[in-house]
Amino acid sequence: MTTEIPPFGKTGHTSGSEVQFAMTFTSTPRGARLARRLASHRLDAWGFPYDSEVNETLTLVVAELAANAVTHGRVPGRDFRLSLTLTATRDRVRVEVTDTRDDRLPPARPCAPGNPEAEAGRGLWLVTCLASRLSVEPRKGGGPGKTVRAEVDLRGDVHGAEGAPGDRISPPEEAPRTGPTRGQ
Repeated sequence: MTTEIPPFGKTGHTSGSEVQFAMTFTSTPRGARLARRLASHRLDAWGFPYDSEVNETLTLVVAELAANAVTHGRVPGRDFRLSLTLTATRDRVRVEVTDTRDDRLPPARPCAPGNPEAEAGRGLWLVTCLASRLSVEPRKGGGPGKTVRAEVDLRGDVHGAEGAPGDRISPPEEAPRTGPTRGQ
C-alpha cells in the first residue's frame, strides 16, 4: 500500500484545486536521482501509472532539469527545489526546478547536439521537444538563483515537433487527490 503524502515532501491543494508536490534535494547526483524517482512516484499517486506515457515523459523532464540544476546550478552547501503542479482541469503539469546560481542561465533556444556521439549536451533540447513551454525566471523570494519551468500539456499536440509525445498523452479519467491510494 502506498500513501498519498510522502514523509518529507509537501503535497497539497493550491488555488483552484491545483495539486502540488514540492521538495528540496541536495545538489548532488543522488539528489537528482531521488527527485526523479519521487516525481515518478507522485505522478503514479495522482493517477498516471509508472508505465504511462505521461509518467515517462514527465519523469524524463524532471530528470533533465534536476541534472542541470546539479551540474550547472550547484552552489556548495545549497539545495535545489523541485515543484510539480497538476492543474485543476488535469490537462497540464508544470515542473519547476529552482537552484541558487543565477550566473549560469540555460540557452534561450536549445538546439540538437551537433555531434550525435556526444555524451552530453542534449538534455535541455529533449525538454524543449517534450514540453509545451519552457522558461527561465529569477528565483522568487529573494536570494540568488533561477527557476527553470517546463509545462507539459496532457491533451492534444504538445508543439508539433517530430518525436514529441503529442496527442499520445492523455491523463487518466480520475485520480485520488488525498488519502491513501488504492492497492492491488
